[in-house]
Amino acid sequence: MFHAPNATGEGGEPSPIRLRALSLGAGVQSTTLALLAAHGEIGPMPDCAIFANTGWEPKAVYEHLAWLMSPNVLPFPVHIVSAGSIRDQLVQAGEGNRWASIPAFAKTVTPAGAEVPVLDMDDVGELVEVATRRTTTETVSIGMIRRQCTTDFKIVPIRRKIRELAGLTRKRSPSFPVVESWIGISTDEVVRAKPSFEPWQIKRFPLIEKRFSRRDCLAWLRRLGYPEPPKSACIGCPFHDSARWRNMRDYDAEAWADAVEVDRALRHGLRGIRGEVFLHRSCVPLDEADLSTAADRGQLDLFGNECEGMCGV
Repeated sequence: MFHAPNATGEGGEPSPIRLRALSLGAGVQSTTLALLAAHGEIGPMPDCAIFANTGWEPKAVYEHLAWLMSPNVLPFPVHIVSAGSIRDQLVQAGEGNRWASIPAFAKTVTPAGAEVPVLDMDDVGELVEVATRRTTTETVSIGMIRRQCTTDFKIVPIRRKIRELAGLTRKRSPSFPVVESWIGISTDEVVRAKPSFEPWQIKRFPLIEKRFSRRDCLAWLRRLGYPEPPKSACIGCPFHDSARWRNMRDYDAEAWADAVEVDRALRHGLRGIRGEVFLHRSCVPLDEADLSTAADRGQLDLFGNECEGMCGV
């Protein structure tokens, strides 16, 4: 699919852009971006939108996506791509299979009297074990596992589809931009707006161009009578704060039961991970975690550093 030949670049010259593709997460920001384009308030009109299906979005997200894809809503097609079900991979990971790591929380307990290594630097600056010692007290270490899920389940499938639509599959990439990728990041999440590091595509953030915050997006949707989109994020995303978990527990029993089941499946057996693994940052089973309002105090919004802004919009 190629862009209209009368599109122009700087100086009135024909634009080399072959494809304008909108990354659609079916959340507030990307929905607003798609509808703004449909109303002609952002242009040129994108050639398509692409939704990366992780297989573990809340039911409300899939229902909202179906509405967006229904007749007379968007004037451009929505392509659905997938790298499989992240939920199924996580359950299998608990059985020792290979997995695309999510930013879950790992807790390691070293009991008193345990023998642990003493490390020092060698002549070339590498850490090496020089001795061992016995611990005098029990120590608990909590860390976040490296995140690979966004890349594997969103960025890569969308990138593959974009290259296919732009006619770049199994071809050498041009040294100049031929694709314009639209991403629905608003002004209150500007830290997530990362440039493209591939010369064949440029990333564009139209909501930031229009100085739209998430609140502005909601106001625009309400003004035009559109439904409020759900939060787009995997059911068991460890980035959820306590309020998000609490809302799921209280209003979406099916999703909550599913998250609790996967949390339990992850506890042991993950390849390369020492200790126990949890979806909630308190490192207790999800159905035992403190989800009270008080637990939200001091809670960091970890979505702010989410990889290339592909989740939650």
